[in-house]
Amino acid sequence: MSQKLPSQRRLCGGAALESKEEERICRTQTSFLPSCASGWTTSWTVFDIPALEKEAARIEGEAASPSFWEDPQQAQAQMRRLAALKDQVQTWRGLEGQLHELAELWALAEAEGDQKLMQEVEQELKALARHLENLELSLALSDPYDRRDAILAIHAGAGGTDAQDWAEMLLRMYLRWAEAHGFRAEVVDIHRGEEAGIKSATVEIAGPYAYGYLKAEKGVHRLVRLSPFDAGHARHTSFALVEVLPEVEAPTEVDIRPEDLKIETFRSSGPGGQHMQKNETAVRITHIPTGIVVSCQNERSLQRNKETALRILRARLLEMERERQAQEQARLKGEHVPAEWGRQVRSYVLHPYKLVKDHRTDFETQDAEAVLDGELDPFIHAYLKSLVGNKGRGS
Repeated sequence: MSQKLPSQRRLCGGAALESKEEERICRTQTSFLPSCASGWTTSWTVFDIPALEKEAARIEGEAASPSFWEDPQQAQAQMRRLAALKDQVQTWRGLEGQLHELAELWALAEAEGDQKLMQEVEQELKALARHLENLELSLALSDPYDRRDAILAIHAGAGGTDAQDWAEMLLRMYLRWAEAHGFRAEVVDIHRGEEAGIKSATVEIAGPYAYGYLKAEKGVHRLVRLSPFDAGHARHTSFALVEVLPEVEAPTEVDIRPEDLKIETFRSSGPGGQHMQKNETAVRITHIPTGIVVSCQNERSLQRNKETALRILRARLLEMERERQAQEQARLKGEHVPAEWGRQVRSYVLHPYKLVKDHRTDFETQDAEAVLDGELDPFIHAYLKSLVGNKGRGS
């Protein structure tokens, strides 16, 4: 073999192969991987272990400086990142070592014609493939923001009362998903419809990689069903927009000037007892330069509502800046940037048949009831794996 394939280089840790023994092992890897573990090369090709080791070394070097701890919050965030990097490197280096051993055993079995040994190696490789399938999700959760808590907002779209009812169904779906994963979910703001459902709701969801998983839900969700609000029970189509924002870990991440804020207080419109109804504990904050408006009314304390509203505002400003940077990068690359950011991502059809389909990955299921009860993992995993595939194709 006169030229080493890129996938072979990454299979051996991302470094160039010098020795004939390394060349032989990698040749063996690419010869038996397709038959026993189809699809592996995508993960190995996009996962750059040396780059993670280099980043970990950089953070360790910075941590040795006394000035590193002048900002405790930022320092703690960096140390959490360091721990995550070391864990990733250890896991993938171990997996790489197992693959080397299996490749050597396979080469030995082939040379000696040992069918029994080849079957044993193939079984080991299949077990390793299952492990890799789970680890593959971490490739799509490598963004520094993915490990953070999430702020999820739902807005009823076109469809009147049906859309407001649909927005409430989505809220229930996400609360059940969070509960099933042991995540803490708190509704911090909700605006109910005049007849039924909700006009909008904002939820804070806290748990490991909450934002990384829930980013798969960002976009427009479409419902087709027989309307319970139509006397003729006609079929209606409703839309709701789901926003997912990463929590801002340190206030210094987003600079907000006090003079840019318009803060208003009002009485809570939701349940909560006489104390909340008689006093103006709810808060509405308008960010004057951008026109962003956030509100919070679930806490009994005016100060706590204000703090929560500011957290949501920082998250929105951070996401706005991230979107601006993404659009600028796409423009420089010559990629098409859609005018609307809230494109339809998933359809839920309850009549005349039952089907939930994700339009980005083409993953679908006929068990619509289970999905609406919070069983979203198959859709989330399919989306995350599609991100890995896109990286592998260089997009």
